[in-house]
Amino acid sequence: MNDAEALRRWRLMLGHYAARPLQQSAFTAGDWRLDQALDYLYGREYEGRGLARPTGGGGSLDPTQLRAIDWLARTRKLFPQDVFERMQTQAIERYQLTELLEDPAVLRSLDATPELAKALLGMRGRLSPQVRDAVREVIRKTVDDITRRLRNEFVNALVGRRNRQRRSQVKSAQNFDARATVAANLRHYSVERRQLVIEQPRFNARVKRNLPWDVVLCVDQSGSMMDSVIYSAVIAGIMSSLPAVRVRLVVFDTSVIDLTHLASDPVEVLLTVQLGGGTDIGRAVNYCESLVTNPARTVFALISDFEEGAAPGPLLAAVRRMAESRVTLLGLAALDESASPVYDRQMAQRLANLGMHVAALTPVHFAQWLAEVMN
Repeated sequence: MNDAEALRRWRLMLGHYAARPLQQSAFTAGDWRLDQALDYLYGREYEGRGLARPTGGGGSLDPTQLRAIDWLARTRKLFPQDVFERMQTQAIERYQLTELLEDPAVLRSLDATPELAKALLGMRGRLSPQVRDAVREVIRKTVDDITRRLRNEFVNALVGRRNRQRRSQVKSAQNFDARATVAANLRHYSVERRQLVIEQPRFNARVKRNLPWDVVLCVDQSGSMMDSVIYSAVIAGIMSSLPAVRVRLVVFDTSVIDLTHLASDPVEVLLTVQLGGGTDIGRAVNYCESLVTNPARTVFALISDFEEGAAPGPLLAAVRRMAESRVTLLGLAALDESASPVYDRQMAQRLANLGMHVAALTPVHFAQWLAEVMN
């Protein structure tokens, strides 16, 4: 990289706050568009720290000429998709670029991501009635995308395991039996080419299991749990479609809300939850205990950061009673945006001592965990 290119890149990173403002002749027209798009968003970082925007000497385009919708359209064209999505997320979450959320047309043009869904859910009470339909569309797209990614692995984990004794006519990668395929085609091995020619690939059948289980999902909807709430709603929707699993969905903060009647529709669940408030886990667990009718065939899954805001006595007593009645108790610790566990480890240990199995898992691994305990 020559000096001129290095200077250009440093200038794009530092923006108009660079110690040596770049003269207009050093930038191409494309560079100025990049500079304007970057400065429109990241110049807010300096302003938020009390630094005045510099004037003069740095070019002829004023970032304030851009509107939010213009910035959005320009950024989508200028940057790769993954970079654009990151900038979109930072615009909403870090820099509160609320203009993006006030126009239905702009909302519909945004890429539906879990981060955007979280921002919309967090601002739902402050959005105008004109954008409600657009918000619903964004949430629907986000839920559909997550469901597409999770459903196959989730259903396979819960409904069927591979049967290596019986072959399947359903030729899918998930059913492919590599070992049996190699054994069946060894006679087609070419010594000269050092290749195995596959004439008859082998696939395993799946054994459908009857799972007469009740699954009670008890989901913390306090402000720190937004990621877990979104994925819990999707998981409840997937499980509601399984014929031999009855799902109960309960969300809580200091209040307890039974959303079982909406469990099959994750979008409605997300538009109903009221994120924020304190946390009374004991109250929620006591309510869920009242839903148990067949303890030996019930899985109670508490999805929380285990940060109890109330006295811990009622929570611990309810968990002890359910454990003694042979309810299968699972505690799913909250995961942050980087999939790192964030929870009260001391309370988690106290629950584990009473018989609750506690883990920090991704949604797919949570499905596999459910399958294991129901086997």
